[in-house]
Amino acid sequence: MSATMPPPETAVRTRGRAAAAPIAAKADVLVNAMSVDVEDYFQVQAFFGHIDRKDWDRLECRVERNTDRVLQIFADGGAKATFFTLGWVAERYPALLRRIVDAGHEVASHGYAHYRADQQTPEEFRADVSRTKKMLEDVGGTAVRGYRAASFSIGANNLWAFDVLGEAGYDYSSSVYPIQHDLYGMPDAPRFSFRPRGEQGILEIPISTVSLFGRNLPCGGGGYFRLLPLGLSRYLMRRVNREDKRSCIFYFHPWEVDPEQPRQVGVSMKTRIRHYTNLQRMEDRLRSILREFRWDRMDRVFLQ
Repeated sequence: MSATMPPPETAVRTRGRAAAAPIAAKADVLVNAMSVDVEDYFQVQAFFGHIDRKDWDRLECRVERNTDRVLQIFADGGAKATFFTLGWVAERYPALLRRIVDAGHEVASHGYAHYRADQQTPEEFRADVSRTKKMLEDVGGTAVRGYRAASFSIGANNLWAFDVLGEAGYDYSSSVYPIQHDLYGMPDAPRFSFRPRGEQGILEIPISTVSLFGRNLPCGGGGYFRLLPLGLSRYLMRRVNREDKRSCIFYFHPWEVDPEQPRQVGVSMKTRIRHYTNLQRMEDRLRSILREFRWDRMDRVFLQ
């Protein structure tokens, strides 16, 4: 663990029995944090060498209909969530942002146009996160307290980003994935919430992992949730609740419930597997974990 990162701190949360209980008894388990990264299918990091930002407005946008679909899934499951939203999306679909707020969910920042934090200078990053926070607050009419970096791109080489976020008025970040990955990851980071810049600094809430065989295994959603067997994902999340006695942080994207999205040609086999595998099963899998686990917004699980 880096000398700049203190041991994980204890967050305030509900404790209780977290074993594999019947769904009817889920009120006895920890409350987990559900989150959605609101971006369209053509804005993902894996397509950046294939789709130019200047072409985004020429492509078929599906983010509004897909996010509305997610809102209905949450309404059916009685779950609240945090929507880390791109400023680019809020600017074009302000009514969507207001529907998110009106449904009782938290709006948080995902930056303006999915620029990686580790590819920005401190000045560019400050302008990006400040602009997006103001835009989301103006459109949604609520305070924006949280931020998630595109592709979890805050790591050991740009810890200054936490200072900038604090100065810009954010209370927490969820920008670290403590795993080894070819596009992101800080495997030596704490697995649970911590303050990377000291007790007065911003709170970082990493995506959930399970520690097995000397390494961290992902269990916080995203592509892994579609690629791994559903039973394994459920087991790993229950393990975090039961053995670590911690809340899970789960995330996914609206395009993941859209198997009819336009398919990109000319991308690598690895990218096709990561992006398209089990899209047709995602909604059913999501509804399953909404029934089995308790879910709420990031701010209510970690900041109250």
